[in-house]
Amino acid sequence: MKSKFNTWLVLALVFLFSGLNGQIKNPVKFKFTINDLGNNQYEAVLDATMESGWHIYSRDIPEDTGIPTEYKVSGKNVELIGKFQEVGKKHEEFSEAFGGTIIFYSNSAGFKQKFKLKDPAKPADVTSEITYQTCDDRVCLAPNTLEFNKKVTPKGTTEEVTPETVVKTIKDSAKTLVVAIEDKLKDEIIVSQPSHLDPKKLKIETIDLKKPLTDCGTKSSKVDENYLTYVFLGFIGGLVALLTPCVFPMIPLTVSFFTKGNKNKGKRDALIYGFFILLIFVLLSVPFHLINGIAGNIFNEISTNIWLNLAFFIIFIFFAGSFFGYYDITLPSSIANKSSKAEEAGGIIGIFFMALTLVIVSFSCTGPILGSLLGSAVTGSVNVPVLLTFALTGFGLAWAIIFGILALFPQALQKLPKSGGWMNTIKVVLGFVELALALKFLSKADLVSKTFLLKRELFIVIWIIITIGLTLYLFGLIRFPHDNKKNKISVPRQISGVLGVGFVIYLIQGLIPSERPKLQLLSGILPPINVSYFHNEKDGILGMYPEHDFFSAVELAKKENKPILIDFTGYGCENCRKMEEFVWSEPDILPILQNNVILVSLYVDDKEELPEDQKTKIDLGDGQIKKVKTIGDRWSLFQQVNFNNNSQPHYVLVTPEGKMVNTPVSGYMQKEDFKKFLECGVNYNN
Repeated sequence: MKSKFNTWLVLALVFLFSGLNGQIKNPVKFKFTINDLGNNQYEAVLDATMESGWHIYSRDIPEDTGIPTEYKVSGKNVELIGKFQEVGKKHEEFSEAFGGTIIFYSNSAGFKQKFKLKDPAKPADVTSEITYQTCDDRVCLAPNTLEFNKKVTPKGTTEEVTPETVVKTIKDSAKTLVVAIEDKLKDEIIVSQPSHLDPKKLKIETIDLKKPLTDCGTKSSKVDENYLTYVFLGFIGGLVALLTPCVFPMIPLTVSFFTKGNKNKGKRDALIYGFFILLIFVLLSVPFHLINGIAGNIFNEISTNIWLNLAFFIIFIFFAGSFFGYYDITLPSSIANKSSKAEEAGGIIGIFFMALTLVIVSFSCTGPILGSLLGSAVTGSVNVPVLLTFALTGFGLAWAIIFGILALFPQALQKLPKSGGWMNTIKVVLGFVELALALKFLSKADLVSKTFLLKRELFIVIWIIITIGLTLYLFGLIRFPHDNKKNKISVPRQISGVLGVGFVIYLIQGLIPSERPKLQLLSGILPPINVSYFHNEKDGILGMYPEHDFFSAVELAKKENKPILIDFTGYGCENCRKMEEFVWSEPDILPILQNNVILVSLYVDDKEELPEDQKTKIDLGDGQIKKVKTIGDRWSLFQQVNFNNNSQPHYVLVTPEGKMVNTPVSGYMQKEDFKKFLECGVNYNN
């Protein structure tokens, strides 16, 4: 009878884990080997291979910026030699959520520990244990502890093998497997009735992922890199560049050239000309793809390099001076001359070099704008070359469309505004924009170096000064070298000046101390809220004090008759902090969290150890053994068993009776999506 029972246990366990494979992520694979170094010295090597986009932290990560990787080697006949070593290419990146630099490995990493045998004449069972956390750009997975075992048999020694030892080994292995399965089902996955919740039993019978109570508020929360946004930004940049003194006067001249003589051929050549302009700008991004292919994560390193950020700061100041009219930025005249001569080739080749000449001679105005696109892409995403391609496509597309439309409808040339002082006004405005953007790079260098001299409030004050300078210029109270002193202040300039005053008022509110973050429109530009003259660490989140135990939250929910919002989070989860700062703090979100739900934050990386009778091990196969020894391990397993997920942040709404209201959501998401998800749970019974 017991044999049949054990068989059913095995089948049940297999069925359970086959159901967990759907959403549970396992982006890191390990391989454990032991190298014989000779002279009774060995090296335990654990190689990690990560899927694209995922990374694990280094052991050297600063405190409170993630979960450092820990690697331990042990055994009865094992004596360690020194500390373990990390092998691989380290990456450093400043985290705005943590306010510090995170150090991590992507693609691959290795962990090595040298040891020797206390008694060289005897074999040894070597145990290798690693504790790590895996993250990508959207989510962090719960910290994981895995154990690997191998036997070391020194050369010249043999292990005595007898029929008795073979039988004993088989019996012990079978007994271990059965005990592990029974313990797992008994202690971890035993179904419990919600009216008698037991913290030792993690599987909640009433939770059914396939049958939530409603399907409201279940729009996918996945946030992908929006490449169309960069096309749009590039397009706007291209339109602005067309209005500068370097480009705008050339539009009617160029289009008129193509529309002379044979109109049909002229229009065709003009359209080809526009296409070549687009092609040239797209080709400008090709070198960045080659650099990325050769140097791997080079743009990530650039975005967090102190000296390169300082260099960007200086370059943007230099760009601003050019826009203000104090000097011009031009390419060597020899390049323009060679391109101009090549136009004489005629035909399609000649048209191509005409387009190239236009791009080169207009560099004085387009260079700083293109530099801004480069700087924004480098510091804004891990996929820099692709973003640059999309941005430059948008930039070139703006030019191609304008030239194409005017070539098809040359009569529209008469409706174009005449060249004049308004073009210089646009250049000067761009100069102020360059000054403001330059400060972002200075801030990045300050944060990465951990000097923290450029506080959030100081950053805001400098932006206020820059905006006041821009506003005074728009109202004609200050002038620059190329401004016409007799020019009247146009209505558009006056309106822009009023908008500048409004932006100053908007910035000033960021100087007022508050428990809630302000200026969230600038959250990706300003220093984080903890780099502040007024920052003061307080308990709780935004004035809230969440529960940290699901079972106590259930009892509280029954008393107050409120749904439970389970927040699977982590101390080392950057995206969790971003959700709290930029989404939870929203005025139409925070009251719901404060008043309408019982918030329980379950930290899957809590290192506090469980009582001995609640610790366990789970055999994952392939020599990997999962240890459940901390509070974080328990909530991580709780999340996997009940919600088929192991990523953070992960949000679940359940009723006090333990029933899931709607489909859970994961990762950093837009405010409106999170709001719909919350309102669904709050209004379900109304």
